[in-house]
Amino acid sequence: MKKLIFPIVLMFASITVGLAQTDTEGCKDHALLTRMPGYYITECTQNYNQLDFYDSKGQDIKLEGNLTYAWYVFNLESGKTEPSYFQIIKNYSNAIIKIGGRKIYEDNNLGCYALNKNGKDYNIKVACTNNSDILLYVLEMEPMKQEITANEMLEALNKDGFISLNILFETGKSTIKTESMPVIDQVYQLMDLDKTLKISIEGHTDNVGDAASNKKLSTERAKSVMDALVIKGIDKTRLSYIGWGQEKPVADNRTDEGRAKNRRVEIIRKG
Repeated sequence: MKKLIFPIVLMFASITVGLAQTDTEGCKDHALLTRMPGYYITECTQNYNQLDFYDSKGQDIKLEGNLTYAWYVFNLESGKTEPSYFQIIKNYSNAIIKIGGRKIYEDNNLGCYALNKNGKDYNIKVACTNNSDILLYVLEMEPMKQEITANEMLEALNKDGFISLNILFETGKSTIKTESMPVIDQVYQLMDLDKTLKISIEGHTDNVGDAASNKKLSTERAKSVMDALVIKGIDKTRLSYIGWGQEKPVADNRTDEGRAKNRRVEIIRKG
């Protein structure tokens, strides 16, 4: 069965670039990869985002990092022969494996691969759609930098009454990822700066999945943040938690960027 999810496409410097002059303004090949002959880029984005990926069993998983996306369209007037789905996936698979990557999952119209290059880990997803269009996603695995300090948090709470934090959790779980513990440390310092401060920790999700499950997960994640602060020494009477699931979006859930903004933990001043 064909996967109907837009996947990732990457090509490397050994492949000839064709018709680059027809690319949408601002779009170009990823630094590691180039395109198959006869293609041009009609759409592209580059930001910190979440990627739907497949594990070796074909199960959907979500990964986060710096995501480069490009939509390649075949120019029927290029004089090149339009490739088949099989040819596209085989071409990318061979190219990625040749430079040290490995196959994670493949079917007849999509491929998922892992690559370590120049000391960085990448996950690559290639998908074919609309005859021979190629959707390319290159995810550089890097946690989002949480640069806000305890002092800045306190200023925001005093001014706005709340602050939104990017705290990462294990996929589908309430376990806080190691790379997000510095954020927890800053919240602890915030509570230590103002020993009269009371807060509500509120979890939010995007609208992907079942609403009831999303609410349950967001509640468990908010509780995990509270528990982490209690372990560090914050009096539990100064803390409360609640999960809103997908009920309070702050951005458009129809876009990747919007869903990323909606997956958040908010700290609300209560006293």
